[in-house]
Amino acid sequence: MTAVTDRGSQDLRNRIENSPMGLYQWVIIGICTFLNALDGYDVLAMAFTATPVTEEFGLSASVLGLLLSAGLVGMAVGSLTLGPVADRIGRRNMTILSLVVNAAGLFLSATASNATELGIWRIVTGLGIGGILVGTNVLSAEYANRKRRGLAVSIYAAGYGVGASLGGTAAVWIMAEHGWRSVYTLGGVLTVFSLVLVIALMPESASYLYARRPNRALEKINAIARRIGQEPVRELTTTGTSLAPNGADDPDHGTAAVKSGGRGIGALLNARNRRTTLLIWLAFFAIMFGFYFVNSWTPRLLNESGLTQEQGVIGGIMLTLGGTIGSLLFGVLTARWSTRSTLFWFTVGASVAIVLFISSTAVVSLVLALGIVVGMLINGCIAGLYVLTPQSYPAAVRSTGSGWAIGIGRAGAILAPIVTGSLLDGGWTPQEVYISVAVAVLVGSLALWLMRGVDTEANRPPERNA
Repeated sequence: MTAVTDRGSQDLRNRIENSPMGLYQWVIIGICTFLNALDGYDVLAMAFTATPVTEEFGLSASVLGLLLSAGLVGMAVGSLTLGPVADRIGRRNMTILSLVVNAAGLFLSATASNATELGIWRIVTGLGIGGILVGTNVLSAEYANRKRRGLAVSIYAAGYGVGASLGGTAAVWIMAEHGWRSVYTLGGVLTVFSLVLVIALMPESASYLYARRPNRALEKINAIARRIGQEPVRELTTTGTSLAPNGADDPDHGTAAVKSGGRGIGALLNARNRRTTLLIWLAFFAIMFGFYFVNSWTPRLLNESGLTQEQGVIGGIMLTLGGTIGSLLFGVLTARWSTRSTLFWFTVGASVAIVLFISSTAVVSLVLALGIVVGMLINGCIAGLYVLTPQSYPAAVRSTGSGWAIGIGRAGAILAPIVTGSLLDGGWTPQEVYISVAVAVLVGSLALWLMRGVDTEANRPPERNA
């Protein structure tokens, strides 16, 4: 490996990794956070419009359930299929393409004349969001330095809760004034606005430019360097870089694919990546199962456990409030401890808090306070997964790895309401259901514990450049 002799020859990725974050890098994190907020808005858009949609189209409960799951199905498919595409065409390009698809799905949802049409457009919307997430998840990690990466990606993850709460509030108001279709129109307008932001301000992934060497790669890298206040790069060197697992190099110009065992889905399951991939998939599935359960079923199950309908809704709000705090708290803690170990203890804590939460319904103030704790911990877990996943793969397969992990997690999200409904129909009590979900989250803890030998270079103290 060629030693770095001066700043002009140093790999830009190493500079990003070891230099203080500038304003432009925080702008990138802000844009990614806004895009993640679109996900939160979109999930609650269908939930808030469920009643008027049911009334207008005369839906049964089972058909409504399919509509509520349609967007999640689209997100899962989008994450699984578009991650590998992002590794080929670029994370910025994938984000732009996905925003176009997302906006189209939202605007067309506003024109639906029956449940079938709405379901199709919800799937299209979900496909777009799935593609957005595989790009922004990687970009938010790559443009944060080593010291602030946990905080930056946690801010990005907190965008979901902000979008869900603020967007949900806006949806209620605009629906009362202009009908349910206006909720999707507003979502489309916000998506077009974000598309303009991405085109104007979002750079391509530096790791993608080094690994794939598209046309004018050096020129694009130097444009990024100028915007983040770094000196120009003289040549595309082959050096060790950030985010690679186990301190491995993440080289350039095709050799990254060789070192990672190829590109695409197959590389995730080769000898080098298989253990990491399977454990991350298991953690994503289990934790997202728990996350979507507590966020979708809590109001109703609190009501069935003896609380009033209003108290059940407040319990759901407490989860959202705690979620934003938890995502940011996770980022603060990763400045001191490794991502994996912090995430492990968050999952253990979430499991315990879920059991205490449903066991405390006799005391309303206590169950609401515990709702904040559950929201903090389970949302912190999601933030941790977003931090851990990109840094666990080489650049050549980073979007593929993130996309497939998110897709597997969305499968858990889709199953959560279905399994919960079946258990309740089978006579399970809310307490029994919550305890079973707590056990599922503990399975995620087990996966993270088994990853203890796969801590990444991103968690190690920065080294001085030669």
